[in-house]
Amino acid sequence: MSETAPLSQPEAFARIRLLRSPNVGPVSYAHLLQRYGSAEAALEALPDLGRRGGRDYRAAPIERIEREVEAVRAAGARYLFHDQHDYPPLLAEIESAPPILTFRGDLALAARPCVAMVGARNASAAAVKLARDFAAALAEAGFVVVSGLARGIDGAAHRGALPATVGVIASGIDIAYPPQHAELQDDIASTGLLLAEQPPGTEPRGSHFPSRNRIISGLAAGTLVVEAAPKSGSLITARLAGEAGREVMAIPGSPLDARSQGCNQLIRDGAVLIQAPEDAIELLSGFDGTPRSTFREAARGYDYAPDELDHAEPADISGLLTTAPVPVDELIRQSGAGSSAVQMALLELEIAGRLQRHAGGRVSLAG
Repeated sequence: MSETAPLSQPEAFARIRLLRSPNVGPVSYAHLLQRYGSAEAALEALPDLGRRGGRDYRAAPIERIEREVEAVRAAGARYLFHDQHDYPPLLAEIESAPPILTFRGDLALAARPCVAMVGARNASAAAVKLARDFAAALAEAGFVVVSGLARGIDGAAHRGALPATVGVIASGIDIAYPPQHAELQDDIASTGLLLAEQPPGTEPRGSHFPSRNRIISGLAAGTLVVEAAPKSGSLITARLAGEAGREVMAIPGSPLDARSQGCNQLIRDGAVLIQAPEDAIELLSGFDGTPRSTFREAARGYDYAPDELDHAEPADISGLLTTAPVPVDELIRQSGAGSSAVQMALLELEIAGRLQRHAGGRVSLAG
């Protein structure tokens, strides 16, 4: 990523306020910056966009952002913006990359070759030892191990790799979760790297964990699942890795143990079978952006040309939308309007709280 000019303090503050404002997510944040050139200008435009979308709109209160900035400082953390030169390069490639992160520790770790390790919270003793040993071997080989600080496999992976580890949490940077990992989280922040997308003071909620998982898989060239039940959060991380064109790896287990069924299913569906740390090291050392694993669900990228947004007039497409997700390119085809006009209409509806974005560049009316 090319180095950009330093952000002014007013623009950095405005970016935080923009992202914390109602109905602004990573995609709409990028659209707003592209269209208006700065977060300060985008904030001025938000009330008008909301009215055009059919609702009154107020941006996040200045006082709330001032309290957030002070809380980040008090936690010994710093902000990282999407276009700064030290933003992790692999993370920047994923759909809906987080525009702003807070961090404690050594940010350079995220630029080194990374491997994500995830698995069951109620992991078996054998799997916990295996995860710890694998992580230590990967760190010894020069990899940084990324995980989510959960109980079980995550915690074992972090401990095995310390200090070459990145912890990604679903809470604010100042909240330890789970509480029994408070000391481990502080060790990672002190000797490794701790990342958070949520504002400080935010307790983790269910919806935060899939968002955290996309960061875990996005930082790494590959994701290794050590032990996981079907339909677990670890499989969500693996799916996200596959969608992003990264390696998906799994350690097989006994078909008699429910905690191994997720890994065995991944291998059946195209993940690379891993039996020793050397297998993962060999696979990832030669990673050139073309994964050997075939486990992935094709996801269309968010289809728009940023340079078309500058002078776009919105199209009237609300009548084409229902609560069923539909690809944006389908709306462009059916409406007969240009891409930029459709994007502006979607942006207005989203700011007004009437639009929901889904994976794979799909949108629907908010339920």
